[in-house]
Amino acid sequence: MHIFTLCYAKSIGISMTQLRLFLLSLLTSTLLAGAAFADATLVMIEEKGCVWCARWNEQIAPIYPKTDAGKNAPLRRVDIADERPSDLTFARGLHFTPTFVLMKDGEEISRIEGYPGEDFFWGVLEKMMMDAKLLPSPKGS
Repeated sequence: MHIFTLCYAKSIGISMTQLRLFLLSLLTSTLLAGAAFADATLVMIEEKGCVWCARWNEQIAPIYPKTDAGKNAPLRRVDIADERPSDLTFARGLHFTPTFVLMKDGEEISRIEGYPGEDFFWGVLEKMMMDAKLLPSPKGS
């Protein structure tokens, strides 16, 4: 690996020290970017027998963790019938399932009440996450 790295560094006209500094800065910026989102969570309020929760579970749940949204705000499930988790602060009551609450540092930022389908969910979630600076805004905005 060292020989390959040295050959690559020479082929692009930089020293090993410059290459190491570049790789270190790239690694550091990647780790810091991930840390900025580590405090965000998407809380799904659900209940047994909820048809719309089941539909979300079929259509979105399998792919959510693989998306940028899922990586930046991992899903946490809370049953509406259970006591509210003490580490979460909701801005108002929870009355509908499913309700998706975007949290940062345990505080509610925004929410989606209901699930009318994939397109609506992804569009609104993306807007919520961009507003919260959890996803980058599209170029040109």
